Amino acid sequence: METKDSFLVNRIKSVGFAFKGAVLLLKTEASIKIQFTIGLLMTVAGFYYQISNAEWMIQLLAIGLVMSIEGLNTAIEEVANFIHPEQHVKIGLIKDLAAGAVFIASIFAMVIGGIIYLPKIF
Repeated sequence: METKDSFLVNRIKSVGFAFKGAVLLLKTEASIKIQFTIGLLMTVAGFYYQISNAEWMIQLLAIGLVMSIEGLNTAIEEVANFIHPEQHVKIGLIKDLAAGAVFIASIFAMVIGGIIYLPKIF
């Protein structure tokens, strides 16, 4: 008879899988490495320019959003490649849409960075 893990054990396992996925993303995906580096640079800039608590919250939200959507984009690409390894118009469209979501989040993150830092720089 199979024993069922407790709710707490299942949650701990889920966190472990999520952590494994985040590490895998950072180790294998060039895009997320670049975004992580930009996030680190923006964090250093935040300390240097002594941004407010509200600015920190918005900046961290923007960094997290871009990196999270990039992770989803990568997952969508992996699923699409698994389902249809050969080139296909619909698979290309799906990948383009997912990449477009990352692009939109990145543009808004850059706008947020401009709103926070341009007045401090100039």
